[in-house]
Amino acid sequence: MSVANQDAPPPESPLAALAEDETAQDGSETLFPPSDLYSDEPPLETDLHLRQLLLLLSCLDWLWRERNDYFAAGNLTIYYSPNQRKSEDFRGPDFFVVLNTERKSRKSWVVWEEDGKYPNVIIELLSDSTAKIDRGLKKQVYQDTFRVPDYFWFDPYTLEFAGFHLIDGQYVPIEPNPQGWRWSHQLQLFLGVDAGKLRLFTPEGQRVPTPEEAALLEQQQRITAEQRATNAEQRAMDAEALLAHYRQRFGDLS
Repeated sequence: MSVANQDAPPPESPLAALAEDETAQDGSETLFPPSDLYSDEPPLETDLHLRQLLLLLSCLDWLWRERNDYFAAGNLTIYYSPNQRKSEDFRGPDFFVVLNTERKSRKSWVVWEEDGKYPNVIIELLSDSTAKIDRGLKKQVYQDTFRVPDYFWFDPYTLEFAGFHLIDGQYVPIEPNPQGWRWSHQLQLFLGVDAGKLRLFTPEGQRVPTPEEAALLEQQQRITAEQRATNAEQRAMDAEALLAHYRQRFGDLS
């Protein structure tokens, strides 16, 4: 959710100036050893933003619970400096998914340690302080540098929702279906607003549940099945009782 200092052009960037000063003082690049780059993202702006982020993560992880070939994270720094320097070239998408990678815990996403992989999908949660950059500068970076195939943004308060798919190096708006959902080619899922939340939907139109929703649905289905079985058993008992009554009154009907 944060806007990294490198949002300004490199010559005016405070981080760039800081990095140059560090280099001048010790005569060396500020390099970091492998797997030693922690995420540098501040907390999300509001509780509503946090809940939306956790909702996306929990739903996707539940849907893909049998898969081990993806990484999904929220509010985690992506380091992508060609010079492998922490003080330059980094972004912190609110939510992103990388496909065809190992599903494991990470402190941050370091492109040069991940075979040069960038996210396949990024979702930014708009806020008053970041909306302009999410719609402008970040969109440009995700298109031209990250080359993220699917980019979406969503405002948890105004419910503004937009999506873009990368075609021939340019973002093309994803047209909504009649329900207002937009298709993610990378996830093979729809994204759409439901009850004020951005949710995932299967190609068949089923809403992807949270683990809690899935457990509740399973419980309801079990109760319904048990009730049907009880009703069927009761009907059989009633039929048997009625048959016994007729036999008692009229004798054997066979």
